[in-house]
Amino acid sequence: MRIAAIRREAEGIHSLEFRALDNSALPSFTAGAHIDLMLAPGLTRSYSLSNDPQERNRYVVSVNKDPGSRGGSRHVHEQLRVSDRLTVSPPRNNFQLDETAGHTVLIAGGIGITPLKAMIARLDSIGRRWELFYAARNRVTTAFLEELQHLEDANPGRVHFHFSAESKGARLDLKAIVSGAPGASHLYCCGPQSMIEAFEEATATLPRSQVHAEYFGAKGAAAVDGGFRITLHRSQRELEVRRGSTILETLLAADVTVPYSCKEGVCGSCKVRVIEGRPDHRDSVLSPDEHARNDQMLVCCSGSKTPSLVLDL
Repeated sequence: MRIAAIRREAEGIHSLEFRALDNSALPSFTAGAHIDLMLAPGLTRSYSLSNDPQERNRYVVSVNKDPGSRGGSRHVHEQLRVSDRLTVSPPRNNFQLDETAGHTVLIAGGIGITPLKAMIARLDSIGRRWELFYAARNRVTTAFLEELQHLEDANPGRVHFHFSAESKGARLDLKAIVSGAPGASHLYCCGPQSMIEAFEEATATLPRSQVHAEYFGAKGAAAVDGGFRITLHRSQRELEVRRGSTILETLLAADVTVPYSCKEGVCGSCKVRVIEGRPDHRDSVLSPDEHARNDQMLVCCSGSKTPSLVLDL
């Protein structure tokens, strides 16, 4: 795909618009989906789509230049230019919007607004009620501030901004937001680790089907204890996962082709089917029910609780 436009959305935040080289229609996506950008050899990163899912002519992502960048956001901000060509994956969605909910509460922290912005567009298009709580350091670092303020002005009471610089550093009161949500509301949160943890604590008593979160980074440490074998069912190869290595690293070292991106268990790129064995799940993508079924796993971060695993590879 080609970069059709780059826009400054806020201090340190750029949005990038991707279009097909021939301007043809793109694969459809659903609110909450993300794409992988192959930025450079060995440098692939996942970014949430922020534009209206009804659009078929473009994908738009927004990227914060993270001071602690491992290379991805720095590359986007410093190297990419309009008309550059990149390989882009089809959209995938690990943060699905439940379109049947009578009321939806969206909670964003910083750049976590990106998938929620697409959800707002979808909820408006199908006539569903929603409310947004958006926390940022200050107004100049708040992406889409003017656009969201227009939504609030058009229908007051739906968009709530919280700027820590204007509230003596106080954080968004997630417990109050959750307790004040109408019954049977579905709640979505995307933001930094501290916000997600506070959100999960605030929603601990709610049915899991109503609570949805998407992580920026790893929820915990990857499984690197090793000491087990993996059998690749399709090729009948057997590999030993040694101490200090993940399953993904073992596969790549053996020249086994497997999709991957984040290496932290948050994007879902490396999900594979488990035929035998019991994984040691360490990801933030699969639900508790999916973990309990043990029929799939993310090989970038998860290990094994049994001496061997048979994978559909």
